[in-house]
Amino acid sequence: MKKLSFLTFEVRLRLTRSPICNLLFAILLSGCVAFQVGGEIQAGRKALQVGDPDGALAHFQRAAELDPNYLLNFSLFDEGVWTYVGRSYYDLGKLPEARQALERARSHYEQDHLAKLYLGMVLARDGDRPRGLREMEAGLKGLEGWLDNLSSEESRFWDPGGEFQGEIKGFLAMIGGRDISLAEIIARGEQLGQEIEEEIDLVQMDQFTEEVQEGDDDDDGKK
Repeated sequence: MKKLSFLTFEVRLRLTRSPICNLLFAILLSGCVAFQVGGEIQAGRKALQVGDPDGALAHFQRAAELDPNYLLNFSLFDEGVWTYVGRSYYDLGKLPEARQALERARSHYEQDHLAKLYLGMVLARDGDRPRGLREMEAGLKGLEGWLDNLSSEESRFWDPGGEFQGEIKGFLAMIGGRDISLAEIIARGEQLGQEIEEEIDLVQMDQFTEEVQEGDDDDDGKK
């Protein structure tokens, strides 16, 4: 028994030193972390959508600790973990913290258009109206360009009726106007951010429903 225990220990020791085993362990660990991050993001999104920014912030901060470079991996729409952290601070009225997180999001990933939109709203509310409006405009134009570049297949799910396109064009015209109410601009930006977040879930649901229906059709065809 002692000899067997020694051999078992020796085999384990050799395995832990094996490059292949180390690689497999790293892949397994990475998968576990990605699963945990995704869970935190989804829980945070739900909390944010039901008006619980405190709960959302806790989830997003845990996600950021696990993977500070996280981007939504279940949606075509690019939104990073630091944008979610910043949006949570924004909803809590903690503008300095929101600004720090959103500037980090903006510098980390140029295509994170909601980071620019929310950073603009933070700056405008914090007294820097000119830069705030420029950031909001950059975010809106980025969103507009992103929608324009969707393939015909992708646009079947994302904004098929062109509602977002129309809303963004009207918003840009509003920002470019002379006599504009900052409060109205901020309210419109907040509404757009909420609508996009809801659209992410609706698109995912529509795609899943279509896949299920196609699977049912294939099963029926085999009968």
